[in-house]
Amino acid sequence: MTNAAYVHVSPRAMPLPVLIAVPHAGRVYPGNVLATMRDAGLSQLRLEDRHVDAVGVEIAKATGTGLLVAQAPRAMLDLNRSADDIDWEMIVGAPEEIRSPSRSHRRGRAMPNSRARSGLGLVPRRLPGFGEIWRERLSAQELARRIDRIHRPYHEFLAKELERIRDVWGAALLIDLHSMPPLRRPSGEERAPQIVIGDRFGASCHNTLAARALSYLDRHGCAAAHNRPYSGGYVLDRHAEPARGIHGIQVELCRSTYLDATLSHTTAAVKPLANMIAGLVRELGAETAGLGAGGQTAQAAE
Repeated sequence: MTNAAYVHVSPRAMPLPVLIAVPHAGRVYPGNVLATMRDAGLSQLRLEDRHVDAVGVEIAKATGTGLLVAQAPRAMLDLNRSADDIDWEMIVGAPEEIRSPSRSHRRGRAMPNSRARSGLGLVPRRLPGFGEIWRERLSAQELARRIDRIHRPYHEFLAKELERIRDVWGAALLIDLHSMPPLRRPSGEERAPQIVIGDRFGASCHNTLAARALSYLDRHGCAAAHNRPYSGGYVLDRHAEPARGIHGIQVELCRSTYLDATLSHTTAAVKPLANMIAGLVRELGAETAGLGAGGQTAQAAE
């Protein structure tokens, strides 16, 4: 299934109760969006989870899971942010009572959170070390159009698909796939983390899932971290409800593990990385199936 917001590849069967979603790899840039960027190339490189969808495709092929990939780029609208997480100072035509902090507080309106204020809200405004992304402000009408055509359909479909999987298996697992710039080596550690597993500090999934993920990565010699510096965001907050049988984990892959030295183009490392992550998906899928079966170990077809 394809529309302006996403591409969904559905397996013929459902061998695992898992859906892989890739919200930040979109590369469909309308010409008018590129024209209003101060430095389109740099902004694309910094904002995109560059080509992590290529890894997602290989994982889905190897495991038979469904795959949901956003088409619209993060520069236009960040699907890992709430629809009201907006820096109104960059919007033309926004009502004054929304744009004015004092009036917003008096009227009880929610103010943008720290991400929007730092420049990385629903529509990214600025990048650290670079400054403003855009040459001009965005109209309120265009913002509303993007929310209606990108944000709403993506999240509505994601919610329905997770419920569909849960209804078949008794439980569902969302793997929200991202990529990250290379991290610094933590003090006292031999290597910097190559993968970060985020579960909103235990809120987005059953604790056995994150524990199994970290154990699997350790067995495969992969340096991994848990929730730091990435614990997950709006996608997990909105869709992961363990009490309802819907679990969610964010997986951040270091871009150096599958991109070239400029972190721009994929390399032959995509396939072996995907094969390793595919094993993780199978293990977590079997664990999720067991949760859906009332804690009994379920057989998930390979």
